[in-house]
Amino acid sequence: MNSSPDAKPESEIAQKPKYQYFLDRNKIEVESPSLTGAEVRAHLSPDKAGYAIFLEAQGNEPDKLVNDGDTFSLEKKPIRFYSVPPANFGAQ
Repeated sequence: MNSSPDAKPESEIAQKPKYQYFLDRNKIEVESPSLTGAEVRAHLSPDKAGYAIFLEAQGNEPDKLVNDGDTFSLEKKPIRFYSVPPANFGAQ
């Protein structure tokens, strides 16, 4: 046991920083500073399994379609994703 006045409790030392992102306005916390599109997709509810996922862009940039192999860093600030149902234009 360390009795130094600057020592942190073991519970603080063992805790890793949590990173966060948003998917459809739901905050999700993860241990890793990066994630893939497949990891984002894994947090979709079962009723949205076939939905497309988009990364919400900043400013006037267009939102980006997320593929399972895409990688995203969570180190700077939380990023936001949203899901979109498949389009069936012209289907009868």
